Amino acid sequence: MNTPPHLTADTPRDLVGIGIGPCNLSLAALAHPLAELDAVFYEQRPRFDWHPGLLIDGARIQVPFLADLVTLADPTSPWTFLNYLKTHQRLYPFYFAERFHTQRAEYDTYCRWVADQLPGLHFRHQVDAVRWNPERDVFEVDHTQLDTDGEAQALGRTHTRNVVLGIGTEPYIPDALRPLVDAPGVPVVHAADYLTHRDTLLAAGHITVVGSGQSGAEVFLDLLRHRPTGREQLHWIGRTDAFAPMEYSKLGLEHFTPDYTRYFHALPESTRDRLTTAQWQLHKGIDATTLAAIHDELYQRTLGGGWPDTVLTPGVRVRTAGRIATTKIELHLEHIQQNTRTRLTTDAVVLATGHRERPLDRILAGLDPYIRRDNSERPRVDEHFRLVLDPSVTATGCNIYLQNAERHTHGVGAPDLGLAAWRAATILNTLTGKETYPLPARTAFTTFGLEQPQPRVPAARQAPTLTPLVDRR
Repeated sequence: MNTPPHLTADTPRDLVGIGIGPCNLSLAALAHPLAELDAVFYEQRPRFDWHPGLLIDGARIQVPFLADLVTLADPTSPWTFLNYLKTHQRLYPFYFAERFHTQRAEYDTYCRWVADQLPGLHFRHQVDAVRWNPERDVFEVDHTQLDTDGEAQALGRTHTRNVVLGIGTEPYIPDALRPLVDAPGVPVVHAADYLTHRDTLLAAGHITVVGSGQSGAEVFLDLLRHRPTGREQLHWIGRTDAFAPMEYSKLGLEHFTPDYTRYFHALPESTRDRLTTAQWQLHKGIDATTLAAIHDELYQRTLGGGWPDTVLTPGVRVRTAGRIATTKIELHLEHIQQNTRTRLTTDAVVLATGHRERPLDRILAGLDPYIRRDNSERPRVDEHFRLVLDPSVTATGCNIYLQNAERHTHGVGAPDLGLAAWRAATILNTLTGKETYPLPARTAFTTFGLEQPQPRVPAARQAPTLTPLVDRR
């Protein structure tokens, strides 16, 4: 993925990837053996980091290890998780551990192993803008190289025929709680920064965890395990009606297949929007083993008599919040079902309020006249993960692809690690115009509609049919 020697520095690249999270790292790994593809990836962080604040001891990713960067598209790739284990002489320990789901910290280490070896990955490079140059029929990508202190060191511009945006998500903080995070004093941190502030949080008297998803459960469990029995002083609240388990039945998991993604994409926009809201338990519920571990820990603390000093209340939203002097926080709560309100005074807050897709407008502002949008002013994305642009751009064969920013068009599987390799392979097949990575025509036992959209998968390569020679003498 370096510039071939016969090309000049001004020659447009085939592909520029913006952001190096798991999605674009998957794309880079699958693009690596394609010698004909000139690709480069930019990331403003100094190195690969995957949710470092949530790499809690023992926390596991919620997909099997086969959902690594490449296996589900190319199990023979040198960048598989199993090859990572073999390279580090850990294959037998993993085999005997009999774990289908790996720890988050191990997944992060595996991804960093891949990132450290792939050429064409440029960290400390902040992409500032993407523009269309109609005179040259290429995209211009402006970027700033950062020094070790994060300060601007040099400016650069790269021309490319294709762009893949994989800028990921950012921590979401509800408006009612935002003033608390921005102000100094009493600790109010997002779960994404939990490990950085854990010692400070544990030193607080009373701690409140806001958010009833997986990260909220993991943070609550970790705090619980580090607090003395009978003096836990923990409060856990969330908006959902229950601390609900994630839908993890085998047929339920088929919502994270290419089959369902194609089905979802073919639905009307209004139907897709309704489904996105209704399907929260497919991706926002809590892993059943985490719920069991919380219950086990709470039960263990009753063995000596009495109950732990904890309060777990679902169905609660934070209406407003404020500081009391400089030492405490007051949360104004509302129980959604009871329609009752109360106040909670606490010494520290962890906001496990999830992540949201990073807005694309800053980077793509220069392309706004070319971007086609839906009824909600969101970018339209076709089935091959390409932004729908003005024909004056797409007629040239140049495109912008999205990774993990297309939930409104491709459904709940957009951020799922299990679809990362398939999506990356789909992008590479579309970009190269050939079946670089053969993809399965069917992936689910479920037929999601009466009229199932037919996948546009290139036919498998076949050996040419030989015509027998005929002796015409």
